[in-house]
Amino acid sequence: MTESLGYGTSAFEDGAWLLHYELHLPHPVDQVWAAVATPGGLPGWLAAADVLEPRLDGAVTLRWLNDEGDGVHSGTVTAWDPEHVAEYTIDLHGRIRFHLEPEGAHGTVVRFTNEFPGSETLRLDCLAGWHNHFEFLADALDGRPKDWSSWSKERWQELRDVYVDRS
Repeated sequence: MTESLGYGTSAFEDGAWLLHYELHLPHPVDQVWAAVATPGGLPGWLAAADVLEPRLDGAVTLRWLNDEGDGVHSGTVTAWDPEHVAEYTIDLHGRIRFHLEPEGAHGTVVRFTNEFPGSETLRLDCLAGWHNHFEFLADALDGRPKDWSSWSKERWQELRDVYVDRS
């Protein structure tokens, strides 16, 4: 999956990190939208959506399923344009934005942005974490949602080491 999604990039602007990924997925927009913007799709690759009010200013509470500690984080839906833009601003990860565009007859481009304040260490952790989750997204879209009971930090650590080397 690393070859088809590429590596994330980052920049520090106005006191916050901006992480960017561009994913080219061989799945239609409606299928990708269901994965990134519905309570039924999110647990297969990212987190359980304990609350998700699908509208601007709606409430959102995401519960990370790979987290051994306190993995429940809440916030607000800060942009919502069905099948185009889903953006959540939550207490742990700041602003996370999925911008979907059709690509070819059946594909989707996802332009993902994560904006948050924090250290260089957090930047590297998040680059590796999102990359790992996007691998899970590709698997979920192919009919293989993540079995969270088998999750380990090994792949995340491999990716983090790559992002350290790329810095």
